[in-house]
Amino acid sequence: MSMPAPKLSKKMMRRAFLVGGLQLGFAGVLAVRMRHLQIDQADQFRLMADENRINVRLISPKRGEIYDRNGITLARNEQSFRITLVEEEADDVKGVLGKLGELITITPEDVEQTFIELKKNAPFLPVTVADRVSWDDVSIVALNAPVLPGITPETGLSRQYPLGSYFTHVVGYVGPVSTRDLEKRDAPDPLLKIPRFQIGKSRLEASFEDHLRGKAGARNIEVNAAGRVMQELDRRESEAGANLKLTIDAKLQCYAQARLGEESASAVVMDCKTGELLALTSSPSYDPNKFVRGISHKDYNALLEDKRKPLVSKSVQGAYPPGSTFKMITALAALEAGIIDEKTTVYCPGHLEIAGKKKYCWKRGGHGKVSLEKSLRESCDVFYYDIALKVGIEKIAEVARRFGFGEKHDISMSVENEGLVPSKEWKRRTRDSDWLIGDTANVAIGQGDVLASPLQLAIMTARLATGKMISPKLIADTDAQKNDAEEAEVTLNPAHLKAVRKAMYEVSNARNGTAYRSRVIDEAFRMAGKTGTSQVFTISEAERKKGVTSNEDRDWERRDHALFVCFAPYDDPKIAVSVVVEHGGGGSTTAAPIARDILLQALYDGTPPLTAYPVKDRATISKQQTQFQEILPRLEPEENVET
Repeated sequence: MSMPAPKLSKKMMRRAFLVGGLQLGFAGVLAVRMRHLQIDQADQFRLMADENRINVRLISPKRGEIYDRNGITLARNEQSFRITLVEEEADDVKGVLGKLGELITITPEDVEQTFIELKKNAPFLPVTVADRVSWDDVSIVALNAPVLPGITPETGLSRQYPLGSYFTHVVGYVGPVSTRDLEKRDAPDPLLKIPRFQIGKSRLEASFEDHLRGKAGARNIEVNAAGRVMQELDRRESEAGANLKLTIDAKLQCYAQARLGEESASAVVMDCKTGELLALTSSPSYDPNKFVRGISHKDYNALLEDKRKPLVSKSVQGAYPPGSTFKMITALAALEAGIIDEKTTVYCPGHLEIAGKKKYCWKRGGHGKVSLEKSLRESCDVFYYDIALKVGIEKIAEVARRFGFGEKHDISMSVENEGLVPSKEWKRRTRDSDWLIGDTANVAIGQGDVLASPLQLAIMTARLATGKMISPKLIADTDAQKNDAEEAEVTLNPAHLKAVRKAMYEVSNARNGTAYRSRVIDEAFRMAGKTGTSQVFTISEAERKKGVTSNEDRDWERRDHALFVCFAPYDDPKIAVSVVVEHGGGGSTTAAPIARDILLQALYDGTPPLTAYPVKDRATISKQQTQFQEILPRLEPEENVET
């Protein structure tokens, strides 16, 4: 039986109102929700959308350049070409690299490093496959672009050291950022995370990394959902790093490096008036450009295994017994303590008995009656044994520190050796034993535990020459480093300093002086100096039985070190020089001629006339000057150098 039409109509109306009400309610909820999303949370979603849409890419800054005192370039940036790979654009990375290897030279190490960097970086970021490639390689890659998906040739800047090995031990070099580099920094600059970004690894490049690096720029780019670049929206250019100007004279540095030759040696040249370092050399050296490009294992191992230690900057890292160059310190300690005066004499029979043992002078027959002047002129050991036992180690150590021994001098090199000034307290603390009078005798002649770097020897010499507390400076006065402090006087009796300087003059100018053969003839540039020979090993009885009686009979590593310190002109000191030749034998025969030649080169600001040298040396010097003119680089300063 069917329902009447009026009742059916009412039922349908109720259902329609119910459904309509539900729909209206649902629409209302949607409207409220949409209002919440579009108005209340609009800012949040706009930010999320922008983050998905915009990526920030860093722009590497130009690294600051390094110059010598005259504007000659020591480290610069040069345009270089590299080949990069974007993983997501290459269907088959291994296959693409294989094809690339058929067109240009890429090493197995390049390929291995590429895969390492691909794992560390997002697939849409470019990774360097080959750096410093030639323009021909760039052209080949560009022509073959259709078969090399994801491969792109790019232009960038790379570090270059135009004077190569002449400045390695001062300037240092840059290299790719390592995990260790990042771990050493609390909050690493984002630049350091760019694949193969380079930072200073040694010497000044490392010490002034923050100064030289500059600040990154950035570009905001629009990317699609896959991360591909669609367009550049905004760009902020990078800020170049600040330049660095040194006190070093490049021409003098190159000469000094060449004069050391193949010796395992070091030379330091210092301005006595200002403390400016004019040359800071270490030999042998190596080409820092190899490290920038990526040195081979073979070449690096050769440097590591070289017994002359080319990787070490001997001028600041080396620590040597100063030998007889330390005798001026012992003499001043005794003069200041009133133990001796200029007229005091000591008899030298060739030895002195100390605690039941004989301590020998280098001249076994003895020097006879010896005064202060004669003791330095002829380098008598017994004189210094005798006065040291009377003055004591503490006074000697105190004077040594006044002349720059036993401390770092902060010339901004990444590594500096502070040397060692031994004392009673030091021996108790480090060796748990008492100081012996034999220890004092050893220190008195620069042997035993006392150690000094060539830099410290140059500082000592400059302070002796001027009577002022001259401090070394390697960086020219710039915003990077200001040093306006006036040098104080050395707190010693000026008469005592004068007496020591007079004796040093005799060393180089008296016929029986140990450095007479390396004297300067030019009256305007007369030199005062002191030879030194520091013993590395004593000749054992077993060696003597085999016929080993002199330094030349021994293996190179067991020979004595040769040292010489000097300043000139004697009446108005301008230049101080120290030279250390490892295992070079006698200071008078090996180190003194090198120091004399470097000193004259500095005083004449170029090639000295032959008349400045003793007649017997002139033929050799003339030949040497001709040779150096052929091998030394031609140096011209840059225009408008800013620091």
